Amino acid sequence: MSPARKAAAVLLTAAALTATLTSPASAATDAELAFHWAPVHYQDTDSSDYDADYVSTVDFDGEWNTLNNWESQDDTVSRLTGAAYYSVVETSTHWFLVYSFYHPRDWEDFPDPFGQYTHENDMEGLLATVRKDGTVYGKLEAVVTVAHSDFYSYVPAGSTFTSGRESVDGTLLLQDGRPTTRQEAKGHGLYAWNGTEFPGGDGVVYVPSTTGEVPSGGNDRSVGYRLVDSFASGGLWARRNDSTTYASWGTFRGDNGKDNAANTAWGWDDGNDGSDVPRGLLATDPAYLVSVYFANRGTFSLTYTRNAYRQ
Repeated sequence: MSPARKAAAVLLTAAALTATLTSPASAATDAELAFHWAPVHYQDTDSSDYDADYVSTVDFDGEWNTLNNWESQDDTVSRLTGAAYYSVVETSTHWFLVYSFYHPRDWEDFPDPFGQYTHENDMEGLLATVRKDGTVYGKLEAVVTVAHSDFYSYVPAGSTFTSGRESVDGTLLLQDGRPTTRQEAKGHGLYAWNGTEFPGGDGVVYVPSTTGEVPSGGNDRSVGYRLVDSFASGGLWARRNDSTTYASWGTFRGDNGKDNAANTAWGWDDGNDGSDVPRGLLATDPAYLVSVYFANRGTFSLTYTRNAYRQ
C-alpha cells in the first residue's frame, strides 16, 4: 500500500472510531431526554396557603386566558396537577434542555395593595447542559437556574466546567442520577437543592412521572409531575404571539398585583450578565450563554443542528 493510501486508510479508521465513540447506538427522543434529566424538585410551601405553591400548567383551568389564573388558582385545587414544561435544542456536541415550572400566583402572606410584591402567573426554571458522549442520554455537565431576575450556575461532581464570566455558585447534587432543584415558597425563586430540609419543615417533593399528581397537602414528599413539550402544537411556544396569553414577547398577561410581571423561558433575563447576553438567550441561544458563563468546557460547538426557537 502506498504511503498516501495508507495515510488515508488511517484517517478513515480514526473517523469511524470517533463516530462510534460519539454517536449513541440508538438516539433518544426529546421526550426521553427530558424525562431522563428532569429534576427531583423540592418545592417549599407556606402554611398560610399551601396550594398556592403547587406547580401546574398555564392552562390548568382549561383555557389559556392568563388574566384569570390568580382567581382560578384556588377554585378547584384538584386541577393543580404537577407539571413542568421542557424544550430541547442541540449542537453537534451538546443537548440543551430548559425546564419551566409554572405557578398561577407569585404571592405574599400580607396585603399588597400597590402591587409591589406580588403578581399573577409565575414561571421560573433551569437550563441543563448535557454532553453528547456516545451514550443514549449523554453526560450532564452544568445547570443554570432562574431565580427572579438572577441566574445561578451549578456543576455536578466530575464536571470539568469551571467559573467563566459568572462564578459557579455551587455543586449540583444528584438523586438517582437526576439533578435536584429547590424552589422558594410564595416568590418561587429556583436554585439547586442544597441537601437540607425545607424551611419550616414542610414542602412538596415533585418527582418526574408519566402522570401529574396533586399533593395531598403542603408536606407531601412524593408527588408525580408530568413533562409538557413547550414546542407542542397549540402549546406554550405555538401561542407566543397570542394576546389572550401574552401581554408582550415572552411576558404573560396578568392584572393582579404588578401587571404583566411573569415571563416565559424566552423572556428570562439576568440583570447583570452583560449586554451580549440579552433577555431570553438562556432558551433561544443557550450554547452562547453557557460559553460565557463557564470556562474549561472542552469541545463545545456554538452552531445549532436543531433549535426551534430560532426557526
